[in-house]
Amino acid sequence: METLRSKKGFICDMDGVIYHGNRLLPGVREFVQWLYAEDKRFLFLTNSSERSPRELQQKLARMGLEVDESHFYTSALATARFISSQAPGCSAYVVGGPGLVNALYEAGITMNDVNPDYVVVGETQNYHYDNIVKAVELVRKGARLIGTNTDLTGPTENGIVPACRALVAPIELATGKSAYFVGKPNPLMMRTGLRMLGVHSAEAVMIGDRMDTDMIAGIETGLDTVLVLSGVTTREEIESYPYRPRLVLDGVGDIPPHDQEQAQ
Repeated sequence: METLRSKKGFICDMDGVIYHGNRLLPGVREFVQWLYAEDKRFLFLTNSSERSPRELQQKLARMGLEVDESHFYTSALATARFISSQAPGCSAYVVGGPGLVNALYEAGITMNDVNPDYVVVGETQNYHYDNIVKAVELVRKGARLIGTNTDLTGPTENGIVPACRALVAPIELATGKSAYFVGKPNPLMMRTGLRMLGVHSAEAVMIGDRMDTDMIAGIETGLDTVLVLSGVTTREEIESYPYRPRLVLDGVGDIPPHDQEQAQ
């Protein structure tokens, strides 16, 4: 654990690591206090594309946790950055939440439901048959299909729910086209996170609750890896993967020294 505490940079997933829905997970407050107290560079790097960094900051504030907006980076921002670098001034048909739509607008990408360059899919409460039919039609006409992340499911207060990869699947199946996914474990998002922190990969650690995105992202980018069991992965499921995190903890509350927790 001392090796972990000596790291300069911490990249943390959010869903299943920091909170479930609107419930802060045990030990998170102490973990964030420790990050600030030890002057660690940290980034909450989430595959969720529904909310903007400001909305995520306000969500944590409502749960009693104050974190500056600069500490958040989302797959929506990564997707907007990728698309605008590939095709500046392009247009997109979007099946996703306000965080994704706003990120695309801010990157100069306009909305288009007639002949867009891209169909972009992220998590949303407004997922229904009609927008999937439209997405299929546009991809068949030549629009390129982008998914904000590869998460099949995500944890909530009420259990596991479908996430982006599951929402994209019907479009892929109906068109025969495979989506390009921008979020973790895509190295594009991880390298941006490291640049934002200003640390080398060897000085950073990836903390997440998913083997198939968080741990792969950390391993392939050269970060130290910590899997927490507070999200979607159980200890038994770890054995079914051909790779392993370096550490497995119950939650991020296991990282700060207990004497420091009591002193806060």
